[in-house]
Amino acid sequence: MRIGKTKCRQLRSLLESNQLEFLLEAHNGISAKLVEDAGFKGIWASGLSISAQWGVRDSNEASWTQVIETVEFMSDATTIPILLDGDTGYGNFNNVQRLVRKLEQRHIAGVCIEDKLFPKTNSFIKGTTQELADIEEFCGKIKAAKDIQYDDNFVVIARVEAFIAGLGLSEALKRAEAYHQAGADAILIHSARADANEILAFKHEWHNRCPVVIVPTKYYSTPTKVFRENDFSIVIWANHMLRASITAMQEAAKMLEKEESLVNLEKNIIPVSEVFRLQGVSELSKAENCYLPNNSD
Repeated sequence: MRIGKTKCRQLRSLLESNQLEFLLEAHNGISAKLVEDAGFKGIWASGLSISAQWGVRDSNEASWTQVIETVEFMSDATTIPILLDGDTGYGNFNNVQRLVRKLEQRHIAGVCIEDKLFPKTNSFIKGTTQELADIEEFCGKIKAAKDIQYDDNFVVIARVEAFIAGLGLSEALKRAEAYHQAGADAILIHSARADANEILAFKHEWHNRCPVVIVPTKYYSTPTKVFRENDFSIVIWANHMLRASITAMQEAAKMLEKEESLVNLEKNIIPVSEVFRLQGVSELSKAENCYLPNNSD
């Protein structure tokens, strides 16, 4: 478990850093490598993006074992920590404990679970009609996760959906405090507004009881300096590798259908050699020289 512990410590260091840190979304092995290559210190394994790359909805249509298999490939491909978007934990406290065990076995550094009902619905789809979990029951999930973890540095983040459900600041604070007392290492406060007013109001009242993580997908125009000035711990760019890749693939498909030629496309995309680099082909070649018999004679 030495590698896994190292990654857990890396994520906890980001969470407890005295400066604003950033995680970028990835959804498979190659996108995870690209995140690391770009210089990011950590990866957000997005539930939306993982489900989308399979062409299914972000409503727990992909099984938790399929998610685990994906993040295992991501972990094997990288050296930086991965925080899994664990939805609601895929069931009750028992499912959460099994999830944490399997994540640690695959050297995943932490999990974020949200206080909605299973099966979940994406927060940006009819958010105010979504029912939230019972506070006491969700606290049980957090306690179960913390009790079962092998590595003391494994991170459990509680995602508060009160603003998404239209329940307001007092409910968000009540839930966050309960989850904090249950043992959550950090709070992810979520909002679907186009401005940052809700999350700033929360942070003003919350102060620094524990680290606060945000996902500014909807309030993306808010200057990053605002997040720094208000002492947020981590900003997650939550789905942008997926969305950027879809844009590129749509444009390539349209060009090929229209032009019936590779000439104009080839000059705008990476060479196949870059794909081989990302796959680690050179490492295999070195290993072959080391381990396969030399039949040159």
